[in-house]
Amino acid sequence: MNNKVPSCILFLLLLGSMAYAQPTRQHNLHFSTLAKTWDEGIPLGNGMLGALIWQKEGKLRFSLDRADLWDLRPMKGLDRPEFRYRWVDEQARKKDYGIVQEYFDAPYEEQPAPCKIPGGALEFDTNGWGPATDVELDIKTAVCQVKWQNGVTLKTFVHATQPVGWFRFEHIGANFVPQLQAPKYAGNKQQAAGGSVDGDDLARLGYKQGTVNGNGQTIIYRQEGWGGFQYEIAVTWKRTATNTVKGTWSISSHYPGTAASIPATTVVKQTIAHTYANDYTQHKDWWQHYWQQSAIQLPDSLIEKQWYLEQYKFGSAARSNTPVITLQAVWTADNGRLPPWKGDVHNDLNTQLSYWPAYSANHLEEASSYTNWLGKTKAISKKYTQQYFESPGINVPGVQTMDGQPMGGWIQYSCSPTVSAWLSQHFYWQWKYSMDSSFLRKQAWPWVKETAQFLEKVTQKNAAGQRQLPISSSPEMNDNDISAWFRQNTNYDLSLMKYAFTVAADMAHSLSLPQEEAHWRSILAELPPLAVSGNQELMVTPAMAYTHSHRHFSHMMSIYPLGLIRWENGPADQAIIRNSIHLLDSIGPSAWCGYSYAWLANMKARAHDGEGAANALRIFAKAFCLPNSFHANGDQTKSGYSGFTYRPFTLEGNFAFASGVQEMLLQSYAGYIHLFPAVPDSWKSLAFEKLRTEGAFLVSARRSGRQTTEVEIVAEKGGKATLLLPFKTWIAAKEKGVKSKKVKDGWMEITFEKGGSILLKNGYE
Repeated sequence: MNNKVPSCILFLLLLGSMAYAQPTRQHNLHFSTLAKTWDEGIPLGNGMLGALIWQKEGKLRFSLDRADLWDLRPMKGLDRPEFRYRWVDEQARKKDYGIVQEYFDAPYEEQPAPCKIPGGALEFDTNGWGPATDVELDIKTAVCQVKWQNGVTLKTFVHATQPVGWFRFEHIGANFVPQLQAPKYAGNKQQAAGGSVDGDDLARLGYKQGTVNGNGQTIIYRQEGWGGFQYEIAVTWKRTATNTVKGTWSISSHYPGTAASIPATTVVKQTIAHTYANDYTQHKDWWQHYWQQSAIQLPDSLIEKQWYLEQYKFGSAARSNTPVITLQAVWTADNGRLPPWKGDVHNDLNTQLSYWPAYSANHLEEASSYTNWLGKTKAISKKYTQQYFESPGINVPGVQTMDGQPMGGWIQYSCSPTVSAWLSQHFYWQWKYSMDSSFLRKQAWPWVKETAQFLEKVTQKNAAGQRQLPISSSPEMNDNDISAWFRQNTNYDLSLMKYAFTVAADMAHSLSLPQEEAHWRSILAELPPLAVSGNQELMVTPAMAYTHSHRHFSHMMSIYPLGLIRWENGPADQAIIRNSIHLLDSIGPSAWCGYSYAWLANMKARAHDGEGAANALRIFAKAFCLPNSFHANGDQTKSGYSGFTYRPFTLEGNFAFASGVQEMLLQSYAGYIHLFPAVPDSWKSLAFEKLRTEGAFLVSARRSGRQTTEVEIVAEKGGKATLLLPFKTWIAAKEKGVKSKKVKDGWMEITFEKGGSILLKNGYE
């Protein structure tokens, strides 16, 4: 109902409209000393280049990295004729599984490569400067500033759009000669393998040690890797005043038969001719635009700060034209070893979780790095699909190199038949959140269609006429044992197949392809129902309940992220969601990792459990993150939040955390806009700006005294939005390009022109 409000009240309401916000200093990383280990360094990056700023053995150190520095030698054993899904099935049936592990799993642990490799490091002798007294990362500008006791000041950044890093020292003495430190590739090649968590010694790669050469105020390091791969690091500097030095660094790479990047020596020489101020302005402008895309204001300072730090890291790790976010992105280990789990492309959950927050946080351009990379490596994935599954269509290795080649490992998951089905969700989200018809037609639909074609081909009908996989698994239930294979569809595989066929039908409908739509709906109907216990709890398989703590909530995929089981569907689905989460909580977190808590927060938000979601996020932030906000997998507080207390750094937990916050504030997956669906009662006042929903709507909203006070919706592409009205009485304080509004039973259906907007404010009776 539309109520009239006195003009003075209306004026005050309008003053409270959405205000543009960016991160403030309270969101920054701020320390009184430099970190003493690489994984606690200050992170800088632009999707291709990265740096960590820390102190090693009394020297200031920049650990330098580039996303495409890889040893791409083929994983041993994957060229065997036995590398077939059918052959693995046969060995599992014969209970002769040791040979499968020997051929296709063991090499991942035994061989140092293929793997991500580090770049090198810049070191600066700070002897005589005294200790560092102030270290700050300004996430608003992506600049790290360090101050020393004697007055020396450093400002450094990785340029947001160019392949170069800058540093500027002020109040510095006459002696200034940085050192370029090469990774120690030379050494004993027979070093014992460190394992996938600790990483092998770099010497096991067998490289001839590269050379470091100085030429005046320029230093160049060149390193040759496997198969003719080469990379180059260059640094140059000059004194611009009696007490000021500016410098630049870059890394370039070259693979035989491919176009080389611009040599690092050329980049630094061209860049040093610029003014620091000019490049800084370009850099700052990019970040200002990035931060304008969305913002939040929460009464919980821990969760709010962590969210901003996750958005910062995402902006540092992704660009539309850079490789996919790997386990550590552009912050490869600088400890003389290979990174945890080889720093590879893990489609077990790591890549998928890393992009969860991008869509509703309104960072679609950065999110496109994932779908663009999948498109670039599609031909290799199709070749793998034909080789391993002997099937047309497309599936993707669960563990990949940068160029898309399979790497083996626990083969149930590294060669899972439903990897592409999960990846299809990112094509679907990129389309639904953008409503980009060209993307749908040229990229999303071909990918999803070929995924569905593969799944149709690889499944078989049982005696009951239901489709099932020959053998199925559920990451990472029973780890790498033969018992990790199941003869019934796991809920993990089944949920993903249901999702893939559903999305294929949805896309076909949008493209006016009725025969395609009908076909995929008929295939969908042949899948059995999800396995649910008598207590209405999701099971691992129809014969296996969830009975012990496990880090990967693979059996609950249908709740989140797939949304096949929805709170909005009513009591039956609500019971499954409520009971499945209760079972998860009651069995406990002894085998959870940090990302488990971040994932749990997303599920609890879908269950409209604001207190539960917020609690999971708080535990993640305080117990599973290093001081620089990096997710360290294990419980760093040793407070019983997990039996894992180790600290391998990976990024997926960080980004899933941000997604969990956004799910608490706004949901649209059920076909309508739901404001503050999972906000704790203790959060009396909060706001968000320009979060994105499906349908390409940008939404801003404010809440005060536990009541929503206003909501603004901007229709980027036009179209129809359905809003669950968050207040009983309201006024349309501002409208532009609104064709119609229909209000009924607490819902508002708004039809917009392209670029149209509406501002609704809480009225009173």
